[in-house]
Amino acid sequence: MTYCVGMRLDKGLVFMSDTRTNSGVDNISTFKKMFTWENPGDRYITVMTAGNLATTQGVVSALEERTKAPHERKPSIMEAPTMFQVARIIGETLRDEILRTRSIAGESASSTFSASMIVGGQIAGMEPKLFMIYPEGNFIEAGDDTPFFQIGETKYGRPILVRAYDRDMSFHDAIKLLMVSFDSTIKANLSVALPLDLQIYASNSFAGRNRRIQASDPYYNLIADQWSDALKSAFHSLPDYTG
Repeated sequence: MTYCVGMRLDKGLVFMSDTRTNSGVDNISTFKKMFTWENPGDRYITVMTAGNLATTQGVVSALEERTKAPHERKPSIMEAPTMFQVARIIGETLRDEILRTRSIAGESASSTFSASMIVGGQIAGMEPKLFMIYPEGNFIEAGDDTPFFQIGETKYGRPILVRAYDRDMSFHDAIKLLMVSFDSTIKANLSVALPLDLQIYASNSFAGRNRRIQASDPYYNLIADQWSDALKSAFHSLPDYTG
């Protein structure tokens, strides 16, 4: 399974993904799920993936190949004029990859080969954008009412995001919030695990700050331990039931 979050802030974008993939309890591996393409001063594009690993790797490979040898009918995300067009290209590539694999294997695209993606970034002269792309190739854009997207195992980490997110929060607070969200997910589902990949994108920088968070990371473990203690303290401070 997977857990990825893309978050839109006034200051820019923040991305976090886990790295665990599994085919049963005895076949667990670590694979990168966050990918970036950049052209300094012109554009910065990040993609996070969830779903069938072969499908997502096929999409990423196709996108990468087009940056090196663009095709007239299959444009490169590095030449798209807007982030909307970037999302459209990636959505069409995902849809085509699912259909291609289904035609070979004869499986339903809605099950075995399904995948979804979060796409975010900025092109010069425009505001940073964030999209969620569905297996069918269609997509939605983050806005004021939906300022973050999750893919993969979303339910365990969502409550803290809904309660604590604030669009004008600092990057430091956003990272803290994401760590709590991921810690909640990891504790509830064995198919999501460290290491985690973190990326911070400040608006108009056209450069990201990237970090891999290992299981031994002292700050992550401090946040996890103190969040657990804070929840226990909050629980015990609630009034007793008198019914």
